[in-house]
Amino acid sequence: MPKHDAATGAALERAKARLDRLDLYPEPVRLEPVQVRVTPWLFRLPRLRRYDGYALKRTILLRRPAAEMPDDLVTHELCHIWQQQHRRRQAVWAWATKRYDENPFELEARRAVAATREVRGMGP
Repeated sequence: MPKHDAATGAALERAKARLDRLDLYPEPVRLEPVQVRVTPWLFRLPRLRRYDGYALKRTILLRRPAAEMPDDLVTHELCHIWQQQHRRRQAVWAWATKRYDENPFELEARRAVAATREVRGMGP
């Protein structure tokens, strides 16, 4: 696994543990190739201003360090990495041809986060 600071490594491990509870793809998400980069300048670009994170093939770009970002965001972006590990061509095609809110891979990542979110404060 690429070297990350302890907080980033822990955030990735928590996100992986969440995604490992799902059976969206035949194999669990692999963290070995995943890099996390903090690139606040990127999120000042007009098309990216509304985002706090963005996933590339093996890289998660974050507006701020992982320790400052919600686990849901890291899980969401790691889900996009997982999608690309199994369905790269389909994911790229969907990003090129579908609107953001209608992209099946975006919707799947949102559902993955919701399905693995722990509800705190809820009694039995």
